[in-house]
Amino acid sequence: MPGSVPPSATAVDDAASSPVAVSGPAHLLRVTLLMAGSCLPILGAVLIAPVLPKMQDHFESSPGAKALVPLALTVPALALAVLAPFAGVIVDRLGRKRLLIVTTLLYAVFGTAPLYLNSLGAIIASRALVGVAEAAIMTCCTTLIGDYYSGPRRVKYLALQTMCASASATVFFVVGGAAGSAGWRVPFWAYAVSLLLAPLMATALPNPTARATADEVPVGAETRRPFLWRRMAGICALTVFGAIVFYTVPVEMSYLLDDLGVENSGVIGLATAVSSAATVGGAVTFARLRRSPAPMLPAVLALCAAGFGVMFLAGNAPLLVVGAVINCVGTGMLLPALLTSAMSRLAFEDRGRGTGLWMAAFFGGEFLCPLVLLAVESAVGSLAGAVAVLGLAAALLAAGLFAVRRHVGAVDSRPLPERTA
Repeated sequence: MPGSVPPSATAVDDAASSPVAVSGPAHLLRVTLLMAGSCLPILGAVLIAPVLPKMQDHFESSPGAKALVPLALTVPALALAVLAPFAGVIVDRLGRKRLLIVTTLLYAVFGTAPLYLNSLGAIIASRALVGVAEAAIMTCCTTLIGDYYSGPRRVKYLALQTMCASASATVFFVVGGAAGSAGWRVPFWAYAVSLLLAPLMATALPNPTARATADEVPVGAETRRPFLWRRMAGICALTVFGAIVFYTVPVEMSYLLDDLGVENSGVIGLATAVSSAATVGGAVTFARLRRSPAPMLPAVLALCAAGFGVMFLAGNAPLLVVGAVINCVGTGMLLPALLTSAMSRLAFEDRGRGTGLWMAAFFGGEFLCPLVLLAVESAVGSLAGAVAVLGLAAALLAAGLFAVRRHVGAVDSRPLPERTA
């Protein structure tokens, strides 16, 4: 039946290889561990944000403290973006589970290092090492989701990964602020949580095995070839742009509200929380749609563009929040759509490298987001104008993807030429 899931995909998804075909508590524990592991890089990104001013005061006599202290927050994400492709190569060579357990343990070692380090330079170095561990953890968790599941279940759990990451950002920010009231070092104790996760991962996560599914590149003799860089180039380029779109509201919302005269930090925090909830809602919606992600990308990008358009036209804070919510519903769907599209291009032997490349593209886009908006703002004269330009770019890209899909569909639907005797 057109549009239905092929029987082979369902059979593989349910049976796959023996370690994957589990249900009940064992399955729930496995999914919980993969989601918890996926949240560790988010913890690294936001946990210490509330204590940066206290760190600044503590190290005010250190040379370059004004520039170095903010690096304590951002350098893990930069390290993750740079090292994720290399982590992907190691994943394919050494195995997903082994690398995940080792780096989860190292995450606790590097993450808690600022509890006893007194040099700002040493703390920055430890934060860079946290980024190294995060690159491996995120790549391993995402690769394992691709290994364990296929078809609609893979879509569901990749969307759940996005939802958990978005929700955890808000939780970790609150935890960091509460713990930071007892001192700037106290939030770093939270990194020790990975010491609880590593033993559970060792016992509850099976070693995946290669298998062919109906929605991905077949596993077989033809996959024993050099990595297909061209297969991933387009989706990775699209992911860089998607990450810029994804992070625009979280990064720039407070500045946009300030431009409208809103200076109350409580109001700004509430607006950001509402936007974050919309991102979670978008991820949940994507998981429930049970459709192939590639055809959805033009519509999702168009929704993001519409949100940016409302934000540009907003003359007051409530309308700005409405635009942000529309945009964030779109970005909540955009991230799992991009990730699922990337996964569908990868065979088992290539999945680690491919996932690493995708992670590098996404976190590279995160790093570029404020720089791109700053450059566009300087060109057009306002941050709202820069948001409008980004929305226009998203709309044009959506139209281009839609046109390409229509052309491909028209070509595929043409009747085959009749054979001559």
